[in-house]
Amino acid sequence: MLIMSDGQTAMNSALLARLRLFQITSPALPIGAFTYSQGMEWAVECGWLRTADDTRAWLDTALDESLRCLELPIMIRLYRALAENSPQQFNHWSQYLLASRETSELRMEECQRAQAFYDVLYKLPDDDKGDINASLCDYREGLLKSQTAGFTFAASRWGVLLEEQLAGYSWSWLENGVNAAIKLVPLGQSAGQSLLFQLSEKIPAIIASAQTIEDDVLGASTPALAIASSLHETQYCRLFRS
Repeated sequence: MLIMSDGQTAMNSALLARLRLFQITSPALPIGAFTYSQGMEWAVECGWLRTADDTRAWLDTALDESLRCLELPIMIRLYRALAENSPQQFNHWSQYLLASRETSELRMEECQRAQAFYDVLYKLPDDDKGDINASLCDYREGLLKSQTAGFTFAASRWGVLLEEQLAGYSWSWLENGVNAAIKLVPLGQSAGQSLLFQLSEKIPAIIASAQTIEDDVLGASTPALAIASSLHETQYCRLFRS
């Protein structure tokens, strides 16, 4: 029988938590992230985005004015609600995020991806902390309003540190945006990798700033994205879901 020291056990637990984070940030996760462009499809159609530089500016603004000021600070609050075993606070911040989505398309995406994330978690085998379904039921109301809530719930349950959760979520968001741009602008694969390389350098500072955002200033400021999303709802020819 292989007997591990306490230090080795802790290292294995940390590694497993990181692997679980990779799983929920993977493009293979069946929650439909790849089917949404968050308004980018209309921005390309109307000529706002034509080049890699245009795309970089678009994603850079969304990183700074939405992810930093809304999604990541709410993730922090969802994490704290779970740590305090407070389904009420968890639901409050999940609902806050849903209410902050500015168009029916963005709200529909949030709810559809939330349901898909919930279904994935519900079908997973039990883990070493017991039946995951019991915990899902306790937080079900909040989990069905926001896929961000599902991400935070799963990562927290599996022992992923808060800063790693924020980094994983940011990377996943950025990768989805770049992949959409590769199809739409269009960009070559190499240009897409260059965008990922350049924009990911901003993520550490964005995470640090997100941890200083107070409740009374939570909120996104991305009017161009909101306009593009609302017009995408009636765009005649689309690759991406509305």
